[in-house]
Amino acid sequence: MSFFFFFFFLVVSLSMKQSLCFSATPTTMVLPLQTQMGLISQPSNKLSFHHNVTLTVSLTVGSPPQQVTMVLDTGSELSWLHCKKSPNLTSVFNPLSSSSYSPIPCSSPVCRTRTRDLPNPVTCDPKKLCHAIVSYADASSLEGNLASDNFRIGSSALPGTLFGCMDSGFSSNSEEDAKTTGLMGMNRGSLSFVTQLGLPKFSYCISGRDSSGVLLFGDSHLSWLGNLTYTPLVQISTPLPYFDRVAYTVQLDGIRVGNKILPLPKSIFAPDHTGAGQTMVDSGTQFTFLLGPVYTALRNEFLEQTKGVLAPLGDPNFVFQGAMDLCYRVPAGGKLPELPAVSLMFRGAEMVVGGEVLLYKVPGMMKGKEWVYCLTFGNSDLLGIEAFVIGHHHQQNVWMEFDLVKSRVGFVETRCDLAGQRLGLGL
Repeated sequence: MSFFFFFFFLVVSLSMKQSLCFSATPTTMVLPLQTQMGLISQPSNKLSFHHNVTLTVSLTVGSPPQQVTMVLDTGSELSWLHCKKSPNLTSVFNPLSSSSYSPIPCSSPVCRTRTRDLPNPVTCDPKKLCHAIVSYADASSLEGNLASDNFRIGSSALPGTLFGCMDSGFSSNSEEDAKTTGLMGMNRGSLSFVTQLGLPKFSYCISGRDSSGVLLFGDSHLSWLGNLTYTPLVQISTPLPYFDRVAYTVQLDGIRVGNKILPLPKSIFAPDHTGAGQTMVDSGTQFTFLLGPVYTALRNEFLEQTKGVLAPLGDPNFVFQGAMDLCYRVPAGGKLPELPAVSLMFRGAEMVVGGEVLLYKVPGMMKGKEWVYCLTFGNSDLLGIEAFVIGHHHQQNVWMEFDLVKSRVGFVETRCDLAGQRLGLGL
C-alpha cells in the first residue's frame, strides 16, 4: 500500500474535468478494460491529467452516473470511494442513489477468497456484509463495506467493478484531499482495478513543465518513445511478514551520485529474511525514500559534491516532512546551480534523477531573502518504513510502463507534455 496519502489532482478531460478520451486513435472509442491478459496487441486507452502533489482520475460510478475523483495508486490494492458525508468532504458517492449498487455479503466467494491479498483481514458486520479496513502509514484509515457497481470511463461501461464503500475513519486536513472521492488501487492484488479488468499493462507519464501528463491503459506501440529499458519484478512465493507480494517490487542494486557509485554492498539493497528492504515503485507516494544506511551515504555524498555550490540550511532541527533533513538556502529569484545527478541503478535498467527534480522548494519557508530547498530523497527509518519507495516526483518526464504479462517495469526519459500532444490529448 502507499505510504503517503498525498493526492495528485488528475484532471481527466478534454474540457474542464469531464470527458475521458479512451481510444486507439482520436476517432476510435474502445472498451478499454475488456483487454484480456496475454493479448498485448489490443487497442490502448489514454486519458490526460493534471497533477499537483498526487494523481487523480475523474470518472462516473452508479446508475444514474455520479461523478467521482479517484487517486491513481500503484501502491494499493482495494479501490474505494467515500460513501458518507462529513464536514471535511465535498465529494462523496451516494450508494442509495444508485440502482446498480450491490453490497457484498460475507457468504460471497469474493469476500472469502479474493480479499486474501489485503493487508487487513475482512470481517463480517452486523448486517452480514463483507467489512473492509484500509490504513496508511500517515495514520489515516477508512472502513466500510465491499461492494460492486457500474464504473464508466468516458463511453466505456465497466459493470460489476468491486470497490470499498467507505463510511468512517478517514481524517483529512487538506482542502485538495477533501475534494477527492476515493482511490483507485492499481497494484497486482486480486481486487485491484488492474487485475479486475484484465489489463496486460498500463503506462503513465508525468510532465515536469506544466503539471500535465497522460495515463494509458493497454499496450502503447508508441515507436516515437524510443526503447524502454526494463527491470524485472521481484517475485517471492513464500509469505514474509514485511514483504508486500502484490506491490511493484524491483531490485535496486546501487546508487551513483555524479560519477561516483556509493560504496555500499549490494546486500544492503536486498530484502532480508523478514522481507524488509524491498524496493517498490509507488505512484501514491510523492518523494523517494531510502533505508537509513543508504540514505545517509547518499546524503553525505551529495553534500560533499555540492560544497561551494549550495549553501546548507544550517538548522539541524529542521526535517522536511519528517524524513528529509538535507536542506539548502537558495536566493529568492535565483536559479538553482548545476547539480550532480543521482542515478538509481536497478537490475537491467537505470533511472537518472537530475536538475531541478533533485531539490524541492519548501512551500512558504524562507530564511531572510532565501528560499529553503530540500533534497527529494528521504530517510525511511525516520518514518518507520521497512522499505525503499520510488515516488512519483522522480518519475517526472519518464514514461513508466507496468507490464503485468512479462512481470516487469519499463521506463524511458521523454517529454511528457509532448507525449500527451502526440496522443491527441491537446495538453
